[in-house]
Amino acid sequence: MDTKPTSITADKIKGLVTILWKDGHSSAYPATLLRAACPCVTCRGGHENMRSTPDPEIHSYSLDDSPMTHVQTIEAIGSYAVTIGWEDGHHNGIYSWPYLRALCPCQACQEQLRHDG
Repeated sequence: MDTKPTSITADKIKGLVTILWKDGHSSAYPATLLRAACPCVTCRGGHENMRSTPDPEIHSYSLDDSPMTHVQTIEAIGSYAVTIGWEDGHHNGIYSWPYLRALCPCQACQEQLRHDG
Protein backbone atom coordinates (compact mmCIF):
# COMPACT_ATOMS: atom_id res chain seq x y z
CA MET A 1 0.00 0.00 0.00
CA ASP A 2 1.47 3.34 -1.06
CA THR A 3 0.41 6.20 1.20
CA LYS A 4 1.15 9.02 -1.17
CA PRO A 5 -1.68 10.63 -3.13
CA THR A 6 -1.61 11.51 -6.80
CA SER A 7 -4.66 13.78 -6.54
CA ILE A 8 -7.07 15.24 -4.02
CA THR A 9 -10.42 16.72 -4.99
CA ALA A 10 -13.19 18.23 -2.91
CA ASP A 11 -16.81 18.32 -3.99
CA LYS A 12 -18.28 20.95 -1.69
CA ILE A 13 -21.82 20.35 -2.93
CA LYS A 14 -21.73 16.61 -2.15
CA GLY A 15 -19.52 17.11 0.93
CA LEU A 16 -17.00 14.58 -0.33
CA VAL A 17 -13.19 14.60 -0.49
CA THR A 18 -11.66 12.06 -2.87
CA ILE A 19 -8.03 10.97 -2.80
CA LEU A 20 -6.46 8.90 -5.56
CA TRP A 21 -3.45 7.10 -4.12
CA LYS A 22 -0.23 6.24 -5.93
CA ASP A 23 -1.08 2.51 -5.76
CA GLY A 24 -4.32 3.17 -7.71
CA HIS A 25 -6.69 2.96 -4.75
CA SER A 26 -9.37 5.67 -4.51
CA SER A 27 -10.71 6.83 -1.14
CA ALA A 28 -13.92 8.88 -0.92
CA TYR A 29 -14.30 10.58 2.46
CA PRO A 30 -17.53 12.22 3.57
CA ALA A 31 -16.63 15.64 5.01
CA THR A 32 -18.51 14.68 8.17
CA LEU A 33 -16.09 11.76 8.67
CA LEU A 34 -13.04 13.96 8.12
CA ARG A 35 -14.27 16.48 10.67
CA ALA A 36 -15.18 13.78 13.21
CA ALA A 37 -11.67 12.35 12.77
CA CYS A 38 -9.88 15.71 13.03
CA PRO A 39 -6.49 14.84 14.50
CA CYS A 40 -5.84 18.15 16.29
CA VAL A 41 -5.27 18.28 20.04
CA THR A 42 -8.48 20.26 20.64
CA CYS A 43 -10.67 17.74 18.82
CA ARG A 44 -8.86 14.79 20.41
CA GLY A 45 -9.40 16.22 23.89
CA GLY A 46 -5.78 16.77 24.92
CA HIS A 47 -2.26 15.57 24.17
CA GLU A 48 -2.82 12.32 26.05
CA ASN A 49 -5.42 11.34 23.43
CA MET A 50 -3.24 12.04 20.39
CA ARG A 51 -2.51 9.07 18.15
CA SER A 52 -1.06 8.51 14.71
CA THR A 53 -4.04 6.43 13.57
CA PRO A 54 -7.76 7.21 13.63
CA ASP A 55 -9.91 5.98 16.49
CA PRO A 56 -11.19 2.55 15.38
CA GLU A 57 -14.74 3.61 16.30
CA ILE A 58 -14.67 6.82 14.24
CA HIS A 59 -16.83 5.35 11.46
CA SER A 60 -19.71 4.92 13.89
CA TYR A 61 -19.70 8.61 14.90
CA SER A 62 -22.26 10.87 13.30
CA LEU A 63 -22.04 14.63 12.82
CA ASP A 64 -24.85 16.77 11.46
CA ASP A 65 -24.50 18.82 8.30
CA SER A 66 -23.41 22.25 9.53
CA PRO A 67 -20.64 24.83 8.97
CA MET A 68 -18.36 22.63 11.09
CA THR A 69 -18.63 19.88 8.43
CA HIS A 70 -18.30 22.06 5.32
CA VAL A 71 -14.84 21.99 3.74
CA GLN A 72 -13.63 25.46 2.86
CA THR A 73 -9.99 24.78 1.93
CA ILE A 74 -7.49 21.94 1.67
CA GLU A 75 -3.83 22.93 1.87
CA ALA A 76 -0.68 20.85 1.55
CA ILE A 77 1.61 20.60 4.55
CA GLY A 78 4.99 19.83 3.02
CA SER A 79 4.90 16.51 1.20
CA TYR A 80 3.43 14.50 4.06
CA ALA A 81 -0.04 15.85 4.90
CA VAL A 82 -2.89 18.30 4.36
CA THR A 83 -4.79 20.61 6.63
CA ILE A 84 -8.47 21.25 6.10
CA GLY A 85 -10.07 24.61 6.72
CA TRP A 86 -13.69 24.27 7.79
CA GLU A 87 -16.47 26.80 7.27
CA ASP A 88 -16.75 27.34 11.04
CA GLY A 89 -13.13 28.60 11.12
CA HIS A 90 -11.45 25.45 12.48
CA HIS A 91 -8.20 24.63 10.65
CA ASN A 92 -5.80 23.02 13.15
CA GLY A 93 -5.83 19.34 12.15
CA ILE A 94 -2.89 17.96 10.20
CA TYR A 95 -4.05 14.88 8.30
CA SER A 96 -0.94 12.85 7.37
CA TRP A 97 -1.05 10.51 4.39
CA PRO A 98 -0.87 7.35 6.58
CA TYR A 99 -3.64 8.73 8.83
CA LEU A 100 -5.90 9.42 5.84
CA ARG A 101 -5.22 6.03 4.28
CA ALA A 102 -6.08 4.32 7.58
CA LEU A 103 -9.26 6.41 7.69
CA CYS A 104 -10.43 5.22 4.25
CA PRO A 105 -14.09 4.29 4.67
CA CYS A 106 -14.24 1.69 1.88
CA GLN A 107 -15.17 -1.84 2.84
CA ALA A 108 -11.85 -3.36 1.70
CA CYS A 109 -9.76 -0.94 3.79
CA GLN A 110 -11.97 -1.36 6.85
CA GLU A 111 -11.76 -5.15 6.59
CA GLN A 112 -7.98 -4.91 6.25
CA LEU A 113 -7.78 -2.74 9.38
CA ARG A 114 -9.88 -5.21 11.35
CA HIS A 115 -7.66 -8.04 10.13
CA ASP A 116 -4.42 -6.19 10.98
CA GLY A 117 -5.76 -4.65 14.20
